[in-house]
Amino acid sequence: MPDAAPPILVSEDGAVAQLVLNRPRQGNSLSAGLVAALREALAAFGTRRDIKVIVISGAGGRIFSAGHDLNEFAGQADAAFLAADFAGIAALMQQVMAQPQIVIAKVEGVATAAGCELVAACDLALASSAARFGVPGVNIGFWCHTPQVPLSRSVGPKQAMMMLATGKLFPADHALKIGLVNSVHEPEDLDGAVAALCETIAAKATSVIRRGKASFRRQLELPVPAAYEFVRGEALDHVQRPDAQEGIAAFLEKRAPAWPEDV
Repeated sequence: MPDAAPPILVSEDGAVAQLVLNRPRQGNSLSAGLVAALREALAAFGTRRDIKVIVISGAGGRIFSAGHDLNEFAGQADAAFLAADFAGIAALMQQVMAQPQIVIAKVEGVATAAGCELVAACDLALASSAARFGVPGVNIGFWCHTPQVPLSRSVGPKQAMMMLATGKLFPADHALKIGLVNSVHEPEDLDGAVAALCETIAAKATSVIRRGKASFRRQLELPVPAAYEFVRGEALDHVQRPDAQEGIAAFLEKRAPAWPEDV
């Protein structure tokens, strides 16, 4: 019998949106239905200038996401289905990276395979000390091809290869050491840490967050000379914009800024 619960739970609190992967009995695995629902929610929030931060987490607290739903793969002979599944995962990760808002992964439990990929694709990640991370495809005869893309760009090639080639489950402190997550907190402190980070980011001008993230992602793709040429143009244009003018004036006048779009 199909699961009647929605694949994701969506809520808002001010400038922060919460997207909860809601398949705890299936390890919050990224089924085709969940991926489609997550992409739909991200697209809807992408047009919302009042939403500045999106937090992605997993229901149940035990598993953030176990990655692909292997039940959909087992005995699957339909090449078109498999191609669509991998295309959907790749599109989701790129959508997270291109999302205008800052996307934060809140990792309470295990994040493996495409679940670990989702953590790497997010802009920021905060983890519980109980969290674990791995790309264990090699253990079941399948290389984690898609997870290696954001993973290698997040932690570097040698650290990514260590995870990919061993298939080991690594603790949260290792994820922090290699740069997969930004900070690690005791389980009871994780919600507060995420809320504090969201509050800090939400206090910034919407236009700066949106333009800044796009600039950051774009320059990462370029060789250093081309990156400087690109950001020079971005900086020259941006410094003349109302948000920058107000921010500079507020700093010099020692007052809180009143962002033009937020008043």
